[in-house]
Amino acid sequence: AQFYARPAGARMQILVRVPLAAMRDVEFPETPEGYLDVERLAPLLPDAATLWIAQFVSLYDGDADLGRPRVEATQISLPSTRAFAGSFDEALKHVTGPRLPNAANVSWNQVMLDVLLEWPVKPEAREWRIHSRLAQLAARVLTVLRFVDSEGQVRVYQFSGDPGRIALDPSWSDSAALFVKLGFGHILDGIDHLLFLLCLVIPCRRVGRLLVVVTAFTIAHSVTLMMSALQLAPTGLWFPPLVEMLIAASIVYMAVENIVVGDGGTHRRWMVAFGFGLVHGFGFSFALQESLQFAGRNLLSALLAFNVGVELGQIFALALMTPLVVLLFRYAVAERLGVIVLSAFVAHTGWHWLAERWEQFRRFEIAWPSPRAVVVSLRWLVLILVIGFFYKVAVGWWTRKAAEERV
Repeated sequence: AQFYARPAGARMQILVRVPLAAMRDVEFPETPEGYLDVERLAPLLPDAATLWIAQFVSLYDGDADLGRPRVEATQISLPSTRAFAGSFDEALKHVTGPRLPNAANVSWNQVMLDVLLEWPVKPEAREWRIHSRLAQLAARVLTVLRFVDSEGQVRVYQFSGDPGRIALDPSWSDSAALFVKLGFGHILDGIDHLLFLLCLVIPCRRVGRLLVVVTAFTIAHSVTLMMSALQLAPTGLWFPPLVEMLIAASIVYMAVENIVVGDGGTHRRWMVAFGFGLVHGFGFSFALQESLQFAGRNLLSALLAFNVGVELGQIFALALMTPLVVLLFRYAVAERLGVIVLSAFVAHTGWHWLAERWEQFRRFEIAWPSPRAVVVSLRWLVLILVIGFFYKVAVGWWTRKAAEERV
């Protein structure tokens, strides 16, 4: 489906293009030669557009539902007609222009239905939101939405299925609320990130130590998340499979270390968490990149809000995991045995992921980076090392101060 939206004074005009074949329960008249009879079909199109399109597209001014739109014009088009690829005025002229003649000799399942929808609106309205429920037209619906703002700039959105309400010109608060929710949900939906957090909790359940480790992980993944959002990460097709493979490797490593070292290595666990946090940050960025289109002009607030959502998700997950692990080791199984069993389960799962992701990664040919990319990477490496150094100094100072206070 394609949408083109523009406010025009006291009206909001939205142009919609969908395949005519998506209009179910419509009997398409044909010519004696077996082609679509466009002239006889024309009177049926407004009702079909109302039934299958207008009632599934909602427009809001803030939270106020503006009701059902009017179907102002309909048009049958060839898929090759590129009116929707140009300006809004070109698309509007096409939809309201002369009809496709019967002489075009087209079949009903080879053409598009173009519709002009209009809502009466307040001229001063700005908080536009749209909800497209056209996912019901087919098993998989990919929608491209173009919105022309008051300054004439075109903002493009692309989404699959039903994404809920979309702010056409989002404010920073809209973006912040949306991306906090996305970040929080990404943590809870990402089983690999949750297993990594579990690996941190299993041998290290004291709040002080766990806070240091999780803070290191947070700082690291925040750095690489921002790098990716600012287009400073590799862009090759091989990079996402590499990151996913390294995330699986981080889970296996942490689980094996829990089994072999136990809590003896927790004093340096923050360094390991920092290193793997850099990898996980790139993993978070892949989810973020798909949603940045909904940030509008608010890239910075969206980036910070997504990071906040990730941290809230981590805190929520740790708040559930830590007491459960403590209770398990206190009442169900001896601590050392419990660490081994839990870590072995995690390592087994991570190993299967590692093998699967390695098979995906090895299909790609990796091109050597350009000299400029090497220089940029070295700069970021130096910055990361500096951040790690100061973090180590801060941890050391905090540890000494805590020891002095106990004395």
